[in-house]
Amino acid sequence: MNQPRSKKRAISGWVVLNKPYDFTSTQAVGKVRWLLSAAKAGHAGTLDPLATGILPIALGEATKAVPQVQDGIKVYRFTIGWGKATTTDDTEGEVVATSDVRPEQGALEAVLPRFTGTIMQRPPAFSAIKVDGERAYDLARAGETVELAERPIDIDAIELVSHSPEESVLEVTCGKGTYVRALARDIAEALGTVGHVTKLHRAAVGPFTDDDAVSIEELEAAEAGEARDALLLPVSVGLEDIEEIRLDAGQAKAVSHGNAVLLTGANAPVSVDECWVSFKGKVLATGHVEFGQFKPGRVFNL
Repeated sequence: MNQPRSKKRAISGWVVLNKPYDFTSTQAVGKVRWLLSAAKAGHAGTLDPLATGILPIALGEATKAVPQVQDGIKVYRFTIGWGKATTTDDTEGEVVATSDVRPEQGALEAVLPRFTGTIMQRPPAFSAIKVDGERAYDLARAGETVELAERPIDIDAIELVSHSPEESVLEVTCGKGTYVRALARDIAEALGTVGHVTKLHRAAVGPFTDDDAVSIEELEAAEAGEARDALLLPVSVGLEDIEEIRLDAGQAKAVSHGNAVLLTGANAPVSVDECWVSFKGKVLATGHVEFGQFKPGRVFNL
């Protein structure tokens, strides 16, 4: 006899998961969704299976704020293993080149400024970027030669954490679309050697950091119901990096029906590219302000 399926709940909020090693982002979302019996779930930014760290998982209405979190600044701590290049630019791939050159600390520190600001980066062949409708990693695994075009990325800061002849640990603060595996590959090339990522940890995504993170074990250990629900962060936390505008009751009612509203008051903004509006602390909508009017893009039903 089949066991009855657990009833799915219309629960909303964020689980800031410390994704374990060798776990896909899709597996992580499925596990969290099952543990919380959530009707709807998604994640804000894929992490490779071999990476650990911050994977923001949105439940319910929080899924409407995924784009804002994905666009946020990210922090990664990663280790470059010197002397070997791989097909995937990490430990999963086959070794395709070796070098006896081991960069000195001073040389490494001197080259890092080249990798800050807006730079051009060629994504790894083993990436999720689509080529003629196919994922690049599917083509690469099928034995096809994949040459992806360079594209601009933004790197705010990169610093050396520790260094030895065999490996170096770095921390990078960067924008959306940065491939750390490609960054490691290019740093090694600039130093006249080869290298690949041996460890990768995402320490921050938008407003979320390691301090907010919970593990799958902590979720499993918490009793189902209020104790487990208490590990969720409010939907509004995912919007902390963009401006909040507080509405009155009349404005809130109009926005909840998807209507634009004129913002009043001495400090009311005239133009805002991206913002969210609230009433009594509750998220009502994300959108923008144009000519003093808030125009909703996505309306939240909280």
